[in-house]
Parts: sequence; structure tokens; C-alpha cells
Amino acid sequence: MGNPEATADTHRAVVFDMDGVLVHSEHLWERMWARFAEAHGRTWTAAQTRRVQGMSAPEWAAFLAEFSGTTESAERTEQLVVDDMVAALDTGEIRLLDGAGRMVADVARRAPIALASSAPRRLIDAVLTGHDLAQLFTATVSSAEVSRGKPSPDVYLAAADKLGERPDRCLAVEDSSNGLRAAAAAGMTVIALPNPDYAPAGDALAQAAHVAADQEEVRRLLTKYLPEPVGY
Repeated sequence: MGNPEATADTHRAVVFDMDGVLVHSEHLWERMWARFAEAHGRTWTAAQTRRVQGMSAPEWAAFLAEFSGTTESAERTEQLVVDDMVAALDTGEIRLLDGAGRMVADVARRAPIALASSAPRRLIDAVLTGHDLAQLFTATVSSAEVSRGKPSPDVYLAAADKLGERPDRCLAVEDSSNGLRAAAAAGMTVIALPNPDYAPAGDALAQAAHVAADQEEVRRLLTKYLPEPVGY
């Protein structure tokens, strides 16, 4: 595996991805991109999904607008897709993954936690508030708020900076190829939680220190490698 073994002596914070780690939503992004393309006479396939996964919202919106041949701007394209995602949240389609709530709550008792997501700010805030998780996070960063989206490390470096920790003292939890690459490039110890519907590439998975089967296994790993809660 790529990153050094995590230990309670060296790790003091955790950075989570959102889509595919906390909530079941990757398939919804693909649905919304495909719906937009179809409305403009184009067929969106798995190849396009792989191309944009991990991109920031401005990046995927520019790609989607060009691919679709729309007269809409990239900004308007992004707004329309994110509107659909917020509507999906409001109707209960963006659900918390099994064990994700306990995972986040247990880890937040031991160390400060941050979110480093490719989702736009509007959706990050809506998801965390809607699932009653917002108060647990010390910091949240959207890749739209940094120079480059994943696989560049920018969003993870920004999260570590907001936590006040060096990246090499942070653990990261990711599910996608570009997310794994981004967290590893930032110098964090990476725990992979592979998405069964969008399996990460071998080279990306190899950069993880651990590969977990589910959120419960991630929780056990993180709590093992972090200090005991204060007053424990």
C-alpha cells in the first residue's frame, strides 16, 4: 500500500470525502449529467462519468456544457445540475450510507474532522445540515474553492490548513480513483472505501494504507489510530 501505517502517535485529524463515503449519491450525479446531456441530444456514458469524477463543479460543468453542445454557460449548466441534486436531497434520494453517521460521530469525539468534497458549497451545506452532521465538522472545503479539483491535492491541503494540521498528520477517507490520488498527493494516510459501482483504478487503490469494506471498518480503523476521547 502507498501511504505509511497510521498510528495514534502521529495522526491528529481526519478528512472525509462526501459522495460515496458519507452519502449514496455518485449514481445521482451520473443521472443528472446524463439527463442534461440527453436534453441536448447527446448520450452520456460511463466513460464521461469516469472523466469528470473528482472534478470541481466549475470543471465538470465546463466539460458537460461543451459535451452537450448547449448554449448555456458553464455557470448556468452547473446551477441546473446542482438544482436537481438539491431536489434529490429534499425528496430523500441522497441518503446517509449505513454506518456513516456513527463513523463521523465517533471520530469527531477523538479528533477534529474536515470534509474535502468535489461537490459545490451549496450541496455540501445542504447535505450536512439535512443529515444533522454539520455541527461535527471543524472545517469543510469544496474543490470549487481551490485552484484545482481532484486528483490535484488542493482540496485536501486546504482542509488540513483549516484544521491547523500538517497533511502528514491527517488521515483521509476516499472512495474514488481521483479522490484517492488527491489525498495521497497531499501526503495524508489514506483509507480507501471502494465504491462497488465505480471501482477505483488499481494504481489509485495502491496508494491507500488500508482498504476497508464498509463504514464500520473505517470507523474501527480511525478510532484505533486516533487518541482516546478526552475524559475517556
